[in-house]
Parts: sequence; C-alpha cells; structure tokens
Amino acid sequence: MLVPEHRSVDERVEVGQSCMLKLGSEIPAVVDEMDDAVSNAYAGMPERLYLIGSDGNIAYKGGMGPMFFRPVEWEQAIREHLEAAASQ
Repeated sequence: MLVPEHRSVDERVEVGQSCMLKLGSEIPAVVDEMDDAVSNAYAGMPERLYLIGSDGNIAYKGGMGPMFFRPVEWEQAIREHLEAAASQ
C-alpha cells in the first residue's frame, strides 16, 4: 500500500493535496467523508468513466470498464461541456 489507510478527513485532504501537486493537476478534486458515501454512490463495478457537470449532475456516464470504456467519447463529452460552459 502506497498510503496508509486514512484515519481522518484531514489525512485524506493532505494525501489528496499531495497527489494533486505531484500530478500537476489543475482539475478540481473532492475528498470523500470517512463513510465513503460519494464513493459508494458513484462506484461502478467494474469501473466507469464519469463527467460531473458544473451543476453537480452527471453529464456523462460511460459503460462498464474496461471492456466498454470509450475514452474518446468521454473526452468529447468533456470538450462539449467546457464549450457550452464557456458560451454561457
């Protein structure tokens, strides 16, 4: 395990901030509470690609991975969402 299991939200935030800095990511990220409610609500087993719109709703929900991942389709959904947001 690369990171020990978190014992508090503060530890999760700290690890999240470290990851964001190391990745050089400019995309906003969120940290789940200790009950993992968001992870449990959005988890797709197997994994899925999601786009959460600026309004907080699901703007894109991909097929079950990895067989039905459509990264190009997901990327197009992101581009379209950003273009629509920029024109508002």
